[in-house]
Amino acid sequence: MECRKCGGRASINMRQHKLPLCRDHFIEWIPAQTQRAIESYNMFQFQDRVLVAVSGGKDSLALWDVLTGLGYRADGLYIDLGIESSEYSKQSRARTETFASSNGLTLITVRAADELGVGVPAAAALTRRGRGKSCSVCGLTKRYVMNQVALKNGYDILVTGHNLDDEAATLFGNTLNWQVGYLQRQWPALEARPGFVRKAKPFCRLYERETAAYAFLRSIDYIYQECPYAIGAKSIYHKDILNRMERDRPGAKLSFYLSFLRAKAWMRFAEAQARLEFSACPVCGAPTSADGLCSFCRLKERVHERIGVSERTHSYD
Repeated sequence: MECRKCGGRASINMRQHKLPLCRDHFIEWIPAQTQRAIESYNMFQFQDRVLVAVSGGKDSLALWDVLTGLGYRADGLYIDLGIESSEYSKQSRARTETFASSNGLTLITVRAADELGVGVPAAAALTRRGRGKSCSVCGLTKRYVMNQVALKNGYDILVTGHNLDDEAATLFGNTLNWQVGYLQRQWPALEARPGFVRKAKPFCRLYERETAAYAFLRSIDYIYQECPYAIGAKSIYHKDILNRMERDRPGAKLSFYLSFLRAKAWMRFAEAQARLEFSACPVCGAPTSADGLCSFCRLKERVHERIGVSERTHSYD
């Protein structure tokens, strides 16, 4: 198959766009599409300080590579979750540190155990949250730490490597159950609010297959292993359903997601989001919609109760 732009041998064929491209033109296409998304949803400007949440996986490292290549001032944040099964945390951290050092980039590393007293799997086992499963504790911990690090270090925006497959699967699951609150908050860029840094997903319109191909063609050394606690997650089941739809109808996922964004803009969900009221957590000061402690501090309190830590404190180094 020939590259649409130069006639050379195509390295990837994007059926949803009817666009086969060679290696060089595909590597140009990904940053161009990323920049287009940044501009379309007013995510951030070149003068902004950007913090990229990196996990050692293909999407986050590819995003960091693309943003720095485009000329953005982007630093990385790695959260060591303490997942020792199959040395997952050790390997993902090594990939992230190697990428940062080889490209002369700044990387901030935070250990979940420094916040919770134990790693994420142990915290999940010590509490009833998620019925012993780690995904719920992991998501809560990452959201909390990412926001706090970005605020503390004066970053203008926090970005994550969520791709189209991630966003479509999330949308699919929330739509099946009509989770209106989650549907309200799903958008490529979320404005900053008191206690919350601005957030964005520059890869939201790129398929996982495309970000993986970019990482491979750019020789980015990323961890191939999936998180051992993700097995059986609903998001994987939803992705499988959407993948089957995509095989029969190329572009189905992209159409599903973009149609939602257009409908959401039309219905002005952003106005409803602006009316949400938050108060400050009495322990750490983070914004919370709950009456009392924020979700993270409640989790931390339960963890400390079970490991014998009675004093409720919050330190952030």
